[in-house]
Amino acid sequence: MLSSGPRLAAVPAIAALAAFGGCRTLPTPAPGASWEARRGELQARTHFELRGRVAVAAGSEGFNASLRWIQDGARAQLTLAGPLGAASAQVTATPEDLELTTSRGDRLSGEAARTQLAARLGFDPPLSSLRYWVLGVPDPQAPATETLDAGQQRLSALVQEGWQIGYDGYASAGAEVLPARLTLHRDAVRVRLLVDTWQP
Repeated sequence: MLSSGPRLAAVPAIAALAAFGGCRTLPTPAPGASWEARRGELQARTHFELRGRVAVAAGSEGFNASLRWIQDGARAQLTLAGPLGAASAQVTATPEDLELTTSRGDRLSGEAARTQLAARLGFDPPLSSLRYWVLGVPDPQAPATETLDAGQQRLSALVQEGWQIGYDGYASAGAEVLPARLTLHRDAVRVRLLVDTWQP
């Protein structure tokens, strides 16, 4: 049984979140693209890749890491790495299973992987819903409360499965307009994601 080990690039929680300041210009979706149409299209998307940075604050502790997320159908592959690749971890998630590979090459699956991942992150990530939230839409499998922007074309906030998700910035990604900055909050956990590049 592996010990939980150090969290990725552990830093004080305030410092972990402070690195994500600044603002971005919000591109405008194509005229005439209703929210209902955009939501359905994005929920049906089965392939994308993003690269960015994540800051997690869980209680008084936190960490910063780079993130690469590849969604291939129902299979999600996430790679997290601290500064200079320290304490990296790779997560492969499907509806049936979860696999965690550590920087040492240790592999865990199933409940052992979920326990280890939660110990390393400081919380249990809702991976099945996150694949939708990062695209700026609710998980279609669960009830949600949506708040739209002034143009009624994209989310400014979402509440689902006990999580509050704020969309603080969007960016053009080819013909799409996708989230560039989002904040997730539940109880004592706060996660900030800054997307540097999208491959929709």
